Amino acid sequence: MNLSKIKEKISNFKVEVPSWGFGRSGTRFHAFHIPGEARNIYEKIDDAAFVNKITDAVSAVAIHIPWDKVEDYKALKDYAEEKGTKIGAVNPNYFQDEDYLFGSLSNSDKKIRRKAIEQTFECIEIMRQTDSKILSMWIPDGSNYPGQIDFKRSFDLLEDSLKQITKELDEDMTMLLEYKFFEPAFYSTLLCDWGTSYMLSKELGDKVKVLIDLGHHPQGTNIEYIVSILSYKGKLGGFHFNSRKYADDDLTVGSIDPYELFLIFVELNKYFDLSSENQDISLVLDQSHNVKPKIPAVVQSLNNLQITYAKSLLVDYDQLKQAQEKHDVIVAEEILKDAYEKDVRDILREVRKEKGLPENPVKFVRKSDEYWEVVKRRG
Repeated sequence: MNLSKIKEKISNFKVEVPSWGFGRSGTRFHAFHIPGEARNIYEKIDDAAFVNKITDAVSAVAIHIPWDKVEDYKALKDYAEEKGTKIGAVNPNYFQDEDYLFGSLSNSDKKIRRKAIEQTFECIEIMRQTDSKILSMWIPDGSNYPGQIDFKRSFDLLEDSLKQITKELDEDMTMLLEYKFFEPAFYSTLLCDWGTSYMLSKELGDKVKVLIDLGHHPQGTNIEYIVSILSYKGKLGGFHFNSRKYADDDLTVGSIDPYELFLIFVELNKYFDLSSENQDISLVLDQSHNVKPKIPAVVQSLNNLQITYAKSLLVDYDQLKQAQEKHDVIVAEEILKDAYEKDVRDILREVRKEKGLPENPVKFVRKSDEYWEVVKRRG
């Protein structure tokens, strides 16, 4: 790929930012106050718009319900558009309601199960009012002790609930099934891995695909392999970008294993044009900035993604395929390493300069009067 084409793709590469990434968030022990954190969904949209002004890399703002509940979602949609962005994926919350102690969509209590379904219907109505097309489902149902649930019964109940929800989706809407191998269900989790989510998505039909969260895997999992197979089967629908050292740490994307992130992009490029506005995959940051200032942390995350995406575009896929067919293992690996080890920051600086953006957004935001005014105003 020539340099001008690479620059064009980098210029058009955009990612949804999470509303929750700008607000107060915590570790498993406490939510510390970070100066400048957003206090409501409108301030979160303001922050996303500010990040986009610096980076031109924000496609939309993913929202979380009920954290981001408002009375008028049409007004919220209009506000986002006035700020130069839009509402992205809608994420229902099934893990903080007292009634969901023993499960939500799989609860053996029919009334509680119905409550979770109706809660999801509400999110679909919010999608209609905000023109969102993605329902992003993380379902924490499972068990903490042997014997607590009957595995088959609970899975059947979950599948039945999801079938009802799928029927409620409009034709142009997609449900993404996110999986997580543990927490808060430490003994068994109903959607515990990509195979389970893929199986269920097949049962539920074309409107349902799988979402990969980079933190939701056991140590040593080959995520790039999962990316390839789900993409090949047409069932990879979304990505939550973050990073982890031990488990679901929700760390800054690219901060722990940037080579793994690069290899994931290498696979994504085979199946998707990530620079296309009409791409058939939802790319979202999903990070909990517990000790970092919120806006600079999101800017840093986008910068890390741009750097890694740019490196992946330098891979010579034709040569790589030839080396693979010849079983030339060393050459194949060196092709990847050669692209990964390139310093692409000059390319990014050129792209940003041509667009009238700060050439180093991470440094820029820390010195920005506008950013510090936000911190001062919010206290």
